[in-house]
Amino acid sequence: MKILIFSFCYFFILISCVKNKTLEKGSVDETVCTEPAEKCLITKTNMNGVSFENVSYAIDNSHVLPIKEINATWVTTMPFAFIQNGDDSVQYGQSFQWYGETRKGVIDIIELCHNQDLKVMVKPHIWAMGTWVGAIDYNTEQEWQTFEESYKKYILDFAFVADSMQAESFCIGVELKKVVVKRPQFWNQLIDSVRTVYNGPITYAANWDNYQNVSFWSKLDFIGIDAYFPVSTKKTPTVEECYNGWENDFNAIKSLSNSTSKHVIFTEFGYRNVDYTGREPWEEGSNSTFNEQAQTNAYEALFCRFWGQEWFEGGFLWKWHPKHNTAGGSNNNRFTPQNKQVETLVSETFLQSNQ
Repeated sequence: MKILIFSFCYFFILISCVKNKTLEKGSVDETVCTEPAEKCLITKTNMNGVSFENVSYAIDNSHVLPIKEINATWVTTMPFAFIQNGDDSVQYGQSFQWYGETRKGVIDIIELCHNQDLKVMVKPHIWAMGTWVGAIDYNTEQEWQTFEESYKKYILDFAFVADSMQAESFCIGVELKKVVVKRPQFWNQLIDSVRTVYNGPITYAANWDNYQNVSFWSKLDFIGIDAYFPVSTKKTPTVEECYNGWENDFNAIKSLSNSTSKHVIFTEFGYRNVDYTGREPWEEGSNSTFNEQAQTNAYEALFCRFWGQEWFEGGFLWKWHPKHNTAGGSNNNRFTPQNKQVETLVSETFLQSNQ
């Protein structure tokens, strides 16, 4: 797989050199290359992470060791909260919730990960019943106040857990598209409150289509993006096609990083092993095909584009199941890379970028 990565890198180096070959009269024949290393060479990247699935059972070292075996260095643990359909109050710590979503579950997961020298980001999510979390919206100020008060309590409770367990990073929210645009003052106040409880670096996980509408990046330590950007409409896109499909979004993300002086994290990234995987990478349900090559190509292009960029910290693949031996596989077309062709690429890329 390393051969594939570097062959692809060489291809872009060659094309870049040919396009930029310049000769002056009387000079020695020289070839000038523009940024081939930045485009394709996998170099040191800080966050090689996985998004660890919440489960209903207690976990132990056997569930964490496979993460080390793919050379990952970070894990996100995601204590979910819920908003019932038509409600405006965030509920968490409920009796029906799974172990991994509870305070005790999060503490246990952090401890297990730290025992294996894995760093942890605590990343609370809301599960909006009957809708997408990005669509959460309210008509009255009273409804907004109820939502904000309950959400703040939820976030601060887990920020306290993150601090007490010395989790290495904390995320204040995920894909709350309308809430972020309509209630910027709330987020500014929430960030200030989180910093009184949690002493580490914090971020927010913006959806790929509205990260540019977040007004409070300057108050955070990193720009966080759930990076389900469309990159190709082909059934089985090549690495080159997926790489080229990143062009506009890559430049826009880099520009935001430069303008805010903040590094970027992909708080989530990934592709399913299905046909047209790069067309709507966020799609979870309707595509029932199987296509491991498409998944591998899309992953490789993303790694080639971003891993090693000096303004890019890394990211967390979506997602990783604790029971590795029975997770994923050729008969599974969900997001997980486990026991699929792409797992080898992930492992080798993480190993290379850890050095």
